[in-house]
Parts: sequence; C-alpha cells; structure tokens
Amino acid sequence: MFATHQFGLGLRKPHYGDFLDRPEPVPVDFVEVISENFMVEGGRPLDVLRRVRERHPVALHGVSMSIGSADGLDPDYLRRLRALADAIDPMFVSDHLSWSRIEGFNSHDLLPLPYTPEALDTVCANIARAQDALGRTMLVENPSSYIAFPGEMTEWAFLDAICARTGCGLLLDVNNIYVSAVNHGFDALAYLEGIPAERVRQIHLAGHSQGRALLIDTHDKPVPPSVWQLYEAAIGRLGPVATMIERDDDIPPLDDLLVELDCARTIASPKAHKEAA
Repeated sequence: MFATHQFGLGLRKPHYGDFLDRPEPVPVDFVEVISENFMVEGGRPLDVLRRVRERHPVALHGVSMSIGSADGLDPDYLRRLRALADAIDPMFVSDHLSWSRIEGFNSHDLLPLPYTPEALDTVCANIARAQDALGRTMLVENPSSYIAFPGEMTEWAFLDAICARTGCGLLLDVNNIYVSAVNHGFDALAYLEGIPAERVRQIHLAGHSQGRALLIDTHDKPVPPSVWQLYEAAIGRLGPVATMIERDDDIPPLDDLLVELDCARTIASPKAHKEAA
C-alpha cells in the first residue's frame, strides 16, 4: 500500500502531445496505458511510452489476457507482455476477471464467468502462470457485467478467494461495481465490505451510460455523482491507494480531466474524511 494517495489518468492518443510537449510535467502521479497498444517491437507507440515514462510512473492495464479461459493463457502474449514490462518497469500490471479467447479465437469482449469452484480453479491456475511468466504480482480488475450465471459464491467472495490462492492484488473499478450492482440488484456497499481491502492497490473511476434496460460501462462520460459517492465509501475502507480516471470515448481536453481528477483528490483528502466521520 502507498503511504499517501496517488492520482493518475489513462494515457490516450489525443493527449500524447500534452504529456510529451508541455514544458512542465502534467500534474499527475502516474499514467495508465492499455498494454496491447504498446506490445510491439519498437516503433512510435513504444517510443512515446518510453518518453512519457521519463516523466511519470506507468501502469500497464491489459484487456485480452483472458484469465478466465479454460484453454489457458497464450504463451506469445505473455512473452510480449513480459518484454514490455521489462522495458517500462511499470508500477502495476493488471487485467480483467473475464475471458475473451477460446480455441485461438479472440472475441475482443470481456466476457463474464460463473462464480463456481471449477472457474476458480481455472482462474487461479492462469493467474499463477501469468505471474510466473511476468516475474511480478498481477492486479485483477472486477468486471462490469450484463448477465449473471448461476454460481456458488458472490463476485466479491470469488475475488477474495483468488487473492488468497494466488497472492495477486486487486484493481477495484468502482464504476464497474456500481454498474453491476444496478444491473443485478446487489448491494454495492456489501461488495465493498466483502473484498479483501488489504489487496486493493489501484482504483478505476469512469462514467457509464443508460442502455435500454441496463447500465453500460462506456467510459464516455464524466464520473457521475453515484460513482463519486461509492468512491468515497471505498476510500473510507481502503485507505491510501492509486486512483485514476478512465476515459476511452468522447475524450475531452486534458485540462478537463485534470479538473475531474481534482475531485478525487478532494474526496480522498484526510480533511474530507474527518468531516464525514
């Protein structure tokens, strides 16, 4: 855990110039990038990331490791991710509690899992293999979901069991908790109480959209009041962690995101929690 909170942003292409060309570093404690965008041999993307890394710590966040895949993990994927991690020395390497690959086909979707002992065995075996291949501890992110399978444990109990068996950490996506809680009718505060707080290393904040019948995790809007409220509850339980804002569509100017990030700083400040108590 960190001695103090850290605050960062997702590094997206429209903001490369801001991070590279401003005379003074952008006022963030770290940036997070989508790992797959930089898992290449040389070329401009990796050059950009190396230059940003000279100014800011970097977290690597993957979207296609497919840690829930019954087929196991792709050795070539792990090799390329290890090469990127060795080159960048990231503060975290993370991916999602989901699956996307079967028999060599990648759906490019973060598909949900049943929370059963069999699925737990599969996920833990894959995380253990990934951590061995990467030579470092991973963070696993809780998903947003739109369907729920019959299972034998809650999502938060499943995450707790994963951490206990593999030693991995958690990337707690507060927006995903809110979206899934509304979609499936569970208590978001019970979720926060059920996760192993000491395993949470990073928090994601984002916006969502209202679909026809469900909330959709779209990352195309500012963080809404409902998610800020849940973030405040999370910080009250977790203590100092790394918090970042994700924005992947309808991306605003960087300065707008920095103002939004200041909201997280305000909520997480010791003064705010003293007043709330």
